[in-house]
Amino acid sequence: MSVRPDDPSALEFLRHGRIEVEGRLVAASNATLYCAIEHEGVSGHCVYKPVRGEQPLWDFPDGTLAGREVATYLISAAAGWDLVPPTVLRPGPFGPGMVQLWIDTDTDAELVDVTGPAEVPSGWRPVLQAHDRAGEPAVLAHADHPRLKTMAVLDAVVNNADRKGGHVLSTAEGEVFAVDHGICLNTQDKLRTVLWGWIGQGLGAEALETLGSLRAQLAGGLGDALHDHLTRKEVAALGDRIDRLAAAGVFPSPSDEWPAIPWPAF
Repeated sequence: MSVRPDDPSALEFLRHGRIEVEGRLVAASNATLYCAIEHEGVSGHCVYKPVRGEQPLWDFPDGTLAGREVATYLISAAAGWDLVPPTVLRPGPFGPGMVQLWIDTDTDAELVDVTGPAEVPSGWRPVLQAHDRAGEPAVLAHADHPRLKTMAVLDAVVNNADRKGGHVLSTAEGEVFAVDHGICLNTQDKLRTVLWGWIGQGLGAEALETLGSLRAQLAGGLGDALHDHLTRKEVAALGDRIDRLAAAGVFPSPSDEWPAIPWPAF
């Protein structure tokens, strides 16, 4: 028996399960451990990022990256988007850290890719044209997928400074998830993403309604929960971003003040 992301018991499972480290994801810049987890006869896998393994960042001096991961999960869940896998902050084998349910991905169902200009799948949205190491033309593009569109709204809300293509997970069942949110929720605008395919397009009535709901929840339980992981200024900046996004009513454009796309893009 295993736990799915939509299982109501997933958070309890992550909070109280016994964690055993099985390996490390070496491509990550911070300590990111692949772990088995078991609780009351239920087993599964999770990602564990101990706070002590975080690389200090000059522009994220307040709190922990682990706390920002949990805060982004709370925002996604409060919005009803459920894009971020269940995520908690808890003790672990190497001290307190973020623990997130592991998602098994389908490499044949990737939704962000770099291809030749003639190989961009039909219906995909090109984001960037460049040249590869051999000097051949290449295009960074992503699918015109409703879950990616919602993910782009989430990234604008949480001010995601690092939405790489590899942080977009798709499963064999057609589910789509967003991971790696340690450098989100800064007070300064830092949006960097590969999901620029809807620039200037209307957010839509459903997204605007959700933004209104999020804004209202910040005054209650959601705001209280976020204050456990973010400063008051960061929570206030979150509310201001929601207000600006809702007032504009369209997907944002890149800024001229910082890179629009994270590097590397995957």
